[in-house]
Amino acid sequence: MSNLPQIHSVVRAAEPKQARQQRTGIRRWVNLPFLLVILCLVGYGLMIVYSAVSVDEDYSFTRQLQGVAAGLVAMAVVWRLDYRHLSGLTMLFLVINVVLILSPHIPGLGTDAGMGAKSWIRIGMQVQPGEFAKITVVLLDASVMARYGGRLDDPKEYCKALGIMLVPFLCIMTQPDLGTGLVYLFIGATAMVVGGARPKFMLITLAAAIVAFGALMALDEAILSQTGEYKILKEYQRKRLFVFMNQDGANLSEEGYNLKQAQIAIGSGGLFGKGLFQGSQHALGLLPEAPTDFIFCVLAEELGFFGVMVLLLLYVALILLCFRIAASAGDMFGMVIVMSVVGMWLFQILESIGMDCGLMPITGIPLPFVSYGSSFMVVNFVMLGLIGSVWSHSMATKRS
Repeated sequence: MSNLPQIHSVVRAAEPKQARQQRTGIRRWVNLPFLLVILCLVGYGLMIVYSAVSVDEDYSFTRQLQGVAAGLVAMAVVWRLDYRHLSGLTMLFLVINVVLILSPHIPGLGTDAGMGAKSWIRIGMQVQPGEFAKITVVLLDASVMARYGGRLDDPKEYCKALGIMLVPFLCIMTQPDLGTGLVYLFIGATAMVVGGARPKFMLITLAAAIVAFGALMALDEAILSQTGEYKILKEYQRKRLFVFMNQDGANLSEEGYNLKQAQIAIGSGGLFGKGLFQGSQHALGLLPEAPTDFIFCVLAEELGFFGVMVLLLLYVALILLCFRIAASAGDMFGMVIVMSVVGMWLFQILESIGMDCGLMPITGIPLPFVSYGSSFMVVNFVMLGLIGSVWSHSMATKRS
């Protein structure tokens, strides 16, 4: 009996240690602030989508929920995987990208996405492989740049890396899907900046791209004079550029209609908006593709400036947390993965909101975690899983 107090004291001393070990195990795999921001952002997006699809029979909110559910499962699986096992698989990612992006050209498999673009395949349901290829583009670019250890100052190696990273863009332009192609380019540009490519090389590349674009436009004009139609840049793409460069002169009944209706919806929201489900622009069918391309307009009209600021603050919180995770990454591969995803999201956010406000050309790029689209939602959750994998395995390495 005299030993009982000693036994109890030992048990009491051991309990806090065991609890600490459990908390450490949880913290190893779960970044609570990161998860909280994700849940708030996804929940906020679902609320806006529900309002947008409630008056449009062409869209299904149930399908959006299915995309979120599938995305959560995919995120959990990818989060537990060790991202470091994917390093060095450059050629594998390159082959996967080419197969995915070119799959809509397979007879009997690809379907027309409208306006001459062949971006979808039908495998029981419609899937956009170019959207899923964003995942392998991130991994491809990260694996390419990780080989240089944060310093790429050899011109030949730079050209080699650039050539590999341009392959997905060239493939997606065969559909053609300029919006997704631009996302690929921004992923690659971010990977190069983070991976240590010399700024001089990147500036030369940008200047060459501008010159090449001008030459292609001149060639397209020459082709028009001979054949009577454009071959390089589609007519609808030219109209979008014209609207962006000459908004006051755009024809409201044709190419400028979408932009004007989007601006009306944003302006009518005021400070606090008209109220959820009370937006008139999309309810009356005046705002085309409201759940996808112009979902920001629905948000601005119904919840006003206040609702917009809530969304932007959630985005800022997500990006800052990603910066912190990138800074804690244990290797260049992990850092480039996180920052490439951040670069992709930043471009999509700026382009999607900017095109609705008339500050950027209309490209049809969706708004991350807000726009309707189950494939788009799953892809973004997989990106979150990659970031979570970098964080958890980097933390585990530091504690070991």
